[in-house]
Amino acid sequence: MVLVAGLVIMFGAIPAATSSAAEVSYAGIRIVRASPGTPSVPEVTLPEGYAFVAGEKFHVASRAEYYTFIQGPRSEAGITVTVRWPGIRIADIVWRDNHLSFDRPDRDTVTFTVPVTAATTNAEQPTIQVWSSIPTVPGVQWRIEHNDPDRVAGPWTTVAWPAGQVTSVISYLVASEAVLKDSGLAATAATKGHTWYLMGFETNNTLHPDNPPHWHLSYYAGPNTSARAYLPHFWFDKLGKNYYNGMDVSGQGRLRYYVGDPAPMYDFAGNLVATTVIREDGGLDIINPEGRTYAIKPGRDATFLNEINVTRDDKPWLTIRTSDDVKRGLMIFTITDRQRPGQSRSTVYEYDRLTGVLKP
Repeated sequence: MVLVAGLVIMFGAIPAATSSAAEVSYAGIRIVRASPGTPSVPEVTLPEGYAFVAGEKFHVASRAEYYTFIQGPRSEAGITVTVRWPGIRIADIVWRDNHLSFDRPDRDTVTFTVPVTAATTNAEQPTIQVWSSIPTVPGVQWRIEHNDPDRVAGPWTTVAWPAGQVTSVISYLVASEAVLKDSGLAATAATKGHTWYLMGFETNNTLHPDNPPHWHLSYYAGPNTSARAYLPHFWFDKLGKNYYNGMDVSGQGRLRYYVGDPAPMYDFAGNLVATTVIREDGGLDIINPEGRTYAIKPGRDATFLNEINVTRDDKPWLTIRTSDDVKRGLMIFTITDRQRPGQSRSTVYEYDRLTGVLKP
């Protein structure tokens, strides 16, 4: 028995063989409640030779679930875990993007098998993250983080729910993807084997607290996030207005840009790939190397909450509205083309609400 952040957790004895870090593997599990309620902690029992990773951030209760991290000898076949949660109906067990099957010996208890195969705890972050990878063109990758107030964890439990940012962030990503395609920035990156990454922020992951609210229009000089990068962090307020860009640049550290400051990005071979400028209205200018300017601007209510507008060379181009129902797993992107109405479209994405995986 061990006390973690004031919580009692049960596990078997740990043999000496698990003391070598090179021999230890990890698994994360999420225990999902049938109905959200006051956060509480279940009794979790592990087999002999396995233990819980030490540290408060690895054992987290929210209104919707409880997640925890296990360590011990590598087991691809998996180990048997027993969870007893008196008075709480357990609806699901999640490991990475998988829903684990389980037995229910009594109304308060479930047992299941989980593989223990990760080399690090960070490699198990997909277990506690809920995001969707959205199909797009070569040279771009993007994901939508699905933030649920019933799953808040870490620093997000001590601040007001960032409702405005959660609402507007998806519209920013949809607008940026449209700009990257239309401007040629995506195609140019693809010819170099480089990648633009579009990402938001998460409110449920204590291994990556990811605060304050921000979004990313990032450039990686390679096919994935292990490459050198220009990584902007656009901080925005409750009305969705950007006010700061903390841009991490490989080999240079963090560069700081504010409203009106041009923030150039390069491909690490001396070539300019784009320049961004935070606008006075809280939006963002995106300028390609040829000087073509796209502007992400507020909607009719002067905020970015209900809609956003995009201009191309100062001419109205797109109006974008988005919604994300995290309880149902349903996103809708509506893009109205002001110049070519026939190109307007509405796209519906259904996803697994507990993992973010898109449904066919």
